[in-house]
Amino acid sequence: MNNVILRRQSRILATVAVLTLGVTGAGSAQASPPAHGCPTAEIFATDNTAIITDPADSRLKTRLTRFDHEVREIIRANGARPGPSTLLDGVFWSGDLKKATYERSREFDVNEVGRDGLHHIADVITKQYHQESVLTFRCLPRTSPDTDAVEIQAPGVSRIRLHDALLADAEARDRLGGGSVTLDGRLVLIAPLADLPVAQRFTAELGVDWNRAEVRYGDEEFVS
Repeated sequence: MNNVILRRQSRILATVAVLTLGVTGAGSAQASPPAHGCPTAEIFATDNTAIITDPADSRLKTRLTRFDHEVREIIRANGARPGPSTLLDGVFWSGDLKKATYERSREFDVNEVGRDGLHHIADVITKQYHQESVLTFRCLPRTSPDTDAVEIQAPGVSRIRLHDALLADAEARDRLGGGSVTLDGRLVLIAPLADLPVAQRFTAELGVDWNRAEVRYGDEEFVS
């Protein structure tokens, strides 16, 4: 992942007090309940090491097919069960460059894995593909003491819309860093639980009907 992820990694998330406030705030802004098919965990990763600022860059057209097969094999070889993977177009804000950066990546569903096993798999991917960090997300109950983040998914968002909204919202740029969309226009946004109000406002700016959004609670980690 690019340097936006490192900035988010360095952010101190919730203390117990902040976590409690975040859960309360989430409860007052309920979206649709998570799908029963939420995997045990997810890994967000790419094999790209370049910073891409041109949305027309040919590297953003790759389907990461070989990478998909290789990562699924890494998951399997380390005792977990790989599920489907989804191709993503990411848009992130670079504070150093003062412009948006782009990234083609994949989200991998991972089942039959614990916290330590997930960390190890992400660490293998980080090293093998020379990444600054790899993002993981474990699906957990909203009230779990380990819950420190949310994953918001919602239909009807394009990469262009995500880019334009990110440029127009300085707070979202600084607090959330960016997000991703699937090829069929489904937003995938992971945010610290303490930043849920910012994420909710940002999704509204994207034209998302909050009642159609799916919110998953869990534990995020940037493995570097």
